[in-house]
Amino acid sequence: MEQVWFVAALWLLLALIAVLAAHWTGISTALSEIVVGTVAQLIIGMLLGREALGAKAGWITFLAGTGAVVLTFLAGAELDPDVFRMKWKEALGVGLAGFVAPFLGAALIARFALGWGWMPSWLAGVALSTTSVAVVYAVMLELGFNRTEYGKAILAACFVNDLGTVLALGFIFAPFTWKTLVFAALCAAVLFALPFLTRWFFDRYGGRVSEMETKYLLFLLFGMGGVAAWAGSEAVLPAYLIGMMLAGTVGRDHFLVRRLRTLTFGLLTPFYFIRAGSFVSVPALMGAPLVFFALFGAKMISKLAGLLPVIRAFGYARKEGTYYSLMMSTGLTFGTISALFGLNHGVIDQNQYSHLVAAVIGSAVIPTAIANARFLPVHLLPEEERRLRESTYGEPEGELDD
Repeated sequence: MEQVWFVAALWLLLALIAVLAAHWTGISTALSEIVVGTVAQLIIGMLLGREALGAKAGWITFLAGTGAVVLTFLAGAELDPDVFRMKWKEALGVGLAGFVAPFLGAALIARFALGWGWMPSWLAGVALSTTSVAVVYAVMLELGFNRTEYGKAILAACFVNDLGTVLALGFIFAPFTWKTLVFAALCAAVLFALPFLTRWFFDRYGGRVSEMETKYLLFLLFGMGGVAAWAGSEAVLPAYLIGMMLAGTVGRDHFLVRRLRTLTFGLLTPFYFIRAGSFVSVPALMGAPLVFFALFGAKMISKLAGLLPVIRAFGYARKEGTYYSLMMSTGLTFGTISALFGLNHGVIDQNQYSHLVAAVIGSAVIPTAIANARFLPVHLLPEEERRLRESTYGEPEGELDD
């Protein structure tokens, strides 16, 4: 039992190192945790063995998965229903462009430039078509854009993009069965009843020290996540939908959201992001670096080529349009899920998986770092948000650097 505590302490030490590195370099904490995970796996693997970090241990997998689910739920809850209704055309147009262009571009590069078979190539297209809601939401929250119409529009477009990815993965690689129909019917019933049931439950039992609201939400997320996994889908999909449906209740309860952020960013997401980074095989990348560059380049070029004209058509000027496009070019959650699905079902082999995951994680780090360093549209924030940055606890952290 003591080994579990030592491993947990190691992971929290890595999380602390990632926070310090993010503070020193000015990059997002989520991205710093991904890089720290990659470096830690390389160094610890060389010194103590590949399994010493324990990234595949059941309890770490559970904490990481819970982090992805709750973070995705919070991202959905941040979607302002009024903004979504007002900008549904933008969300649909940008989201579809962000999915279709890299899906076709990455699949064709994998097939004709790398010589992969058609099925591995289609899987590469699916994995590289994603936009990471987890990364985008973490960055929006850290910078304060989650409070603005601009940031909420980006999150809405992320939802449409990833919905296309999930549907493509299901139609191409996981044919619909009776379980899928049961999941869809149950999901529709739950989503229809949730706003009314949640409002009643919170009014009657909320506001207590026992945190009934948190237990209620976690029960919903775990229960629907289990049904999704049973039906061959992924737990993060119903989490995002539940968050969207409860945006008018949970999303507007700022104290509840702050408490959920404390749980999520304080404990859960470090396991998710560090674990994602630990799956990058540096020796495999060094053995065939051109494969990584081909996949990463295919995603970025096709994604930006599809997004930039559409985003600018909706009236975004050069700087905020470029930032919007770069944030939509990130990938992590559904990308790694798609790659792991392909590996588990024999669609791709271990080397193809390593390069795909590396390209996915590269797309989480590089475009976000460039966006925040060169194209950050600070002028879109309210005057107060230009001076103060919201911490994960929802309190002013200090003055931003000019």
